[in-house]
Amino acid sequence: MQADTEIRAGGTRRVRDDGHGGILVQRADKAFGPVRVLDGVSLRAGAREIVAVVGSSGCGKSTLLECVCGLQHPDAGVVRSEPAALMPQRDALLPWLSALDNAALALRAAGIAREVARARAHTHFEAFGLTGFEATRPAELSGGMRQRVAFLRTLLTGRPVLCLDEPFGALDAITRAQMQLWLAEALLREPRTVLLVTHDVEEAVVLADRIVLLSPRPARVIATLEVDLPRPRERTHPEVVALRERALRELGAGT
Repeated sequence: MQADTEIRAGGTRRVRDDGHGGILVQRADKAFGPVRVLDGVSLRAGAREIVAVVGSSGCGKSTLLECVCGLQHPDAGVVRSEPAALMPQRDALLPWLSALDNAALALRAAGIAREVARARAHTHFEAFGLTGFEATRPAELSGGMRQRVAFLRTLLTGRPVLCLDEPFGALDAITRAQMQLWLAEALLREPRTVLLVTHDVEEAVVLADRIVLLSPRPARVIATLEVDLPRPRERTHPEVVALRERALRELGAGT
């Protein structure tokens, strides 16, 4: 069993695994020079839960993800997580590699031989709706397909925690809705603990078990909403609509 990583102000250390799993953020502060970004943020994500973090652009959501992944250290407080993989806002696919080789990059980075990595990545192509596009370069893929390749690459890291930073932010509304449904189904097949950053309240309600609402910068937790509905969810379901409206009211009050 892997130990969690505990990140305190000033550094990182390994700690004994006590069965906590998931993610725990306690009173995390972060500033870049005079700009304060996180102000006492606390949240949790249990094993295999999906937690959405919602807030306006520039409020500190991406910095929070980087702290969970160990790319930044909080100035105060504790950020504790099982090993995490980050999927950034842009798909960051390498343009000179095929879709299959891009998906296999996480395995290659782990030292797995190219042909073995390609074979392992290829076993997921049908489930990810990518069959027939193995040799296709990123420039020839649709936006939704690029995001599927990027998500598969992130999943193949084998990390128990996935940090998704606005994964569908660059897509049009129709493709975005399709990808939200696809992601919900993909996470039913391949469960992980997920921290999803988005500024789309409806996306959060459709996908997450819990929604953490953040104020404008410096980010503070305005409210935490539980979403006790089975997935996948219809965005027109009355309870989904009611939760979306409640989250929007909370965000409006928090500004």
